[in-house]
Amino acid sequence: MSLFEKIFNYQILSRLEESGTFMITSQERDWLTLMLQHPAATMAFSAETLETLNMLFPKPSLAEALDENLLIEKARSREVQVFHPLLPSLRGHIMHQHGLQIAYEIRNGRMQSAQGFPYKLEYSMVKREWYLLWYHRSNRTLMNTRLSKIISFDLEPIVKDEADRMLAEISRLLESSQTEVTIEVVPRYNQELSRILYAFSCFEKEVSYEAEQDQYHIRIRLPMNEYEYLLSKIRFLGQRVRVIEGDYLQRRMREASRKALARYGED
Repeated sequence: MSLFEKIFNYQILSRLEESGTFMITSQERDWLTLMLQHPAATMAFSAETLETLNMLFPKPSLAEALDENLLIEKARSREVQVFHPLLPSLRGHIMHQHGLQIAYEIRNGRMQSAQGFPYKLEYSMVKREWYLLWYHRSNRTLMNTRLSKIISFDLEPIVKDEADRMLAEISRLLESSQTEVTIEVVPRYNQELSRILYAFSCFEKEVSYEAEQDQYHIRIRLPMNEYEYLLSKIRFLGQRVRVIEGDYLQRRMREASRKALARYGED
């Protein structure tokens, strides 16, 4: 791949990302088409969204459906339900900036109740569970609670000025918990840049290219509680990348390397 092709491809990916557009493969499109026929789709999407998706991704033909069903039966594994019944209602409260009285279970099995302001729904790829990020109005702290631990919640309307104040406070708290790391792509693997960027697609990032060294640097901004997931992605990419800024990640990678070598009797 020539230098011109690298820069051109990077510019295309950057502009697509800035415009909110993303590319999908034919396999991803087929998977989404099949998932839209799953019974859980009617609970996961509103009627209007589901209708729009069905227009964009029409049902497969009978022959294609038969082939896909055969493939599912052959490759079937334990099914993990990624939909949670609280998702639609919580999503609506977040959009309309409602306050909530939330009853939830803590580690020792006891129940607690607090006035909260829901901010965001997050899905943990590691634990395969949905979480609600919300602002504890009494303690003025950010809480991250599994939906499976939420027992109930009741609507508590709040005025817009109060909602704006809490949103500003949440932004400040999130900003203070953010950290940055820099990952370098080993030049011999530059042709795999698309694959490497795809591995980090769920993180907020900036990519820079140094023509003289023919080297890409990926600067990732993330909350500190997502370090473990980032580490799993770095280990997955193996020799293709190297952490050049981020003391904690470098230390963890050195520890993992030492343990792997010790397992095979190497110093």
